Amino acid sequence: MNGSDVTDAAQLAQLVGKEFPASAWVTVDQDRIDRFAEISGDHQWIHTDAERAKRESPYGQTIAHGNLLLILAAELSRSMLTFSYATRMVNYGFDKVRFLTPVPSGGRVRVRHILTEAELRNDGATRVVSSLTLDLEGADRPALIASAIKLIYS
Repeated sequence: MNGSDVTDAAQLAQLVGKEFPASAWVTVDQDRIDRFAEISGDHQWIHTDAERAKRESPYGQTIAHGNLLLILAAELSRSMLTFSYATRMVNYGFDKVRFLTPVPSGGRVRVRHILTEAELRNDGATRVVSSLTLDLEGADRPALIASAIKLIYS
């Protein structure tokens, strides 16, 4: 595990503003892109047709789906901050999602994670907001930025 384990809700306030170590690099290969196309039903040629993408795409090859990158960023960030005290966690959604740089098939990405908010709600849940940045190896700009929101119950 790269990050921290939170053992109670009070500990969260101390972590607000903290940037956790970046995740390991992960390769977004064509097999992963094709499997996501099958699951999502998004078979747009720019993601799945390597020959056509080579001829017609401004990127010269296939690129990963934006939603695949969003899911991957959330998956990679889970190892950075865990909540052993939680009885359940709910994915509450994402805010301010932006896809800034296309990720070509074979590109390597990693996520950086900053805990930006931890607010105790009236229902006993803690609303946790994290800033996620998905870096593309060798690129000047990130592939994706987003705010991820969770509800954590103890």
